[in-house]
Amino acid sequence: MIRVTDTIAIDESEVSERFIRAAGPGGQNVNKVATAVQLRFDVLRSPALPEEVRARLLRLAGHRLTRAGVLVITAQRHRTQEKNREDAMSRLVGLIRQATIRPKPRRPTRPTAASRERRLTAKKRRAGVKSLRGTQRPEE
Repeated sequence: MIRVTDTIAIDESEVSERFIRAAGPGGQNVNKVATAVQLRFDVLRSPALPEEVRARLLRLAGHRLTRAGVLVITAQRHRTQEKNREDAMSRLVGLIRQATIRPKPRRPTRPTAASRERRLTAKKRRAGVKSLRGTQRPEE
C-alpha cells in the first residue's frame, strides 16, 4: 500500500510502471539502458480516491491525463532507474496530496467608498490631461 494521507492509501496494483529510454545527454548509457519511468494511475477507476479528491485531481493533472482518465507521469531526471521510480512515485503522491486540499471559498468583496472616490478622481485627472493633447481649435 502506498500511503498518501492518513485516510487515503493506494494499492500498488493500481499503479503500473513502464521503463523507457530517457532523452537528453548521457552518452552511450542513454542508447542502451531504459532508465526513464512512465508511471500510470487510473484516476477514474481508483477505489481509493474520494469523489471530491478525484474531481480536483482530474483538474490538477492537466496535460498528464489521457482521454481514458489515466494519469501518466514520466520521470527521467536521474541516471538510474530506481531513482526515477522514486521520483515518479513521489510526484504522484504529491499530486494526490495537493488534490486533497479543499480550496477556500471566495467571498465577494466590494470596493470601499474612499477607493471608488480615488478611482474617479484619477479618471477625471487623466481625462483632463488627454483633452489638452487634442488639436487646437482656431479662435473665432
